[in-house]
Amino acid sequence: MTGLGQGREGTDLLAAAAAAPGFMPADEGLALYEAARTVAVPGPLLEIGSWMGKSALYLAAAARETGRRVVTVDHHRGSEEHQPGWEYHDPALVDPLVGRLDTLPAFRRTIAAAGAEDVVVAVVTRSELLAPLWSTPLALLFLDGSHTEESARRDQDAWVAKLAVGGTLAVHDVFPDPADGGQAPFGVYTRVLASGEFTELPGTGSLRLLRRTTG
Repeated sequence: MTGLGQGREGTDLLAAAAAAPGFMPADEGLALYEAARTVAVPGPLLEIGSWMGKSALYLAAAARETGRRVVTVDHHRGSEEHQPGWEYHDPALVDPLVGRLDTLPAFRRTIAAAGAEDVVVAVVTRSELLAPLWSTPLALLFLDGSHTEESARRDQDAWVAKLAVGGTLAVHDVFPDPADGGQAPFGVYTRVLASGEFTELPGTGSLRLLRRTTG
């Protein structure tokens, strides 16, 4: 990779991303940053699934350097694995007034502490509710929402068509071997590649990157 963290602001945001809570390994985060920094077509960067803002900061570092905006789409109620009784449940994130998970306060603290509120636009809703209202072609789409087969396919159906020709699709947690992780993101990746509208770019870890060539 070249150009990592060009300028002090980009470096600061990359450092904040590395320190932020979340599940994205550093090498995958830097690969996402580089993909966002080098995409050639105009348009915003949009991610589905934000948790507490770690990946948003990697995208924000690229956006700051290239004059773009990052739009994050998340209902902030957590995915299935974050609910009570599941592996990644954290009781400290439950809002006692409503009895439901709420990661929005933590997300806002992450973005504010990094000084990225000028480039990160947070939309608090389910992705399929926003999609019909969205018309701006995307330069980069990062799919990292709920990993059930139904929700992953729903995000694909709602958003991939909004990616500009020449834009980059990033899909996280792609594991060809079921022993390594859930198969829903892998299904998205294989269906998109089989469409004939994308070519594959070099990936890193579980992060897969594809360039839209037709549409």
